[in-house]
Amino acid sequence: MPKENYEKAVAQFVAVLFHAGTITHFMHLQTKSYAQHKALGHFYEDIVDLADKYAEAYQGCYSVIEEYPTDFHAATDPKTYFQRLKVYVKTAAKTLPDEPNLQNTYADILDLIDSTLYMIKTFE
Repeated sequence: MPKENYEKAVAQFVAVLFHAGTITHFMHLQTKSYAQHKALGHFYEDIVDLADKYAEAYQGCYSVIEEYPTDFHAATDPKTYFQRLKVYVKTAAKTLPDEPNLQNTYADILDLIDSTLYMIKTFE
């Protein structure tokens, strides 16, 4: 994919991750499960930093992201949300740059999703 085509895909990817922090923060506050509370708390604290790290590294490799999407959705079921987020993140990989440093941060993001999904599914 030509470098100029990455910006829209990366902007969408970063926006989804930032929004994931907000969605899971709300879930964290609303859950009655201590295990979910802890897992979601860990996730929302880490995902924003990883999204920021990815965006800044991308901008260092390419250019400043000029425009981010403005549409978002709400989610209430953590297990379903993380399953869908994982599908999105894996699908998005096909449209993201393949710079090694960006791929490393991408792997950290996927690891955080997987470990959070594990905690949610295991301690339901």
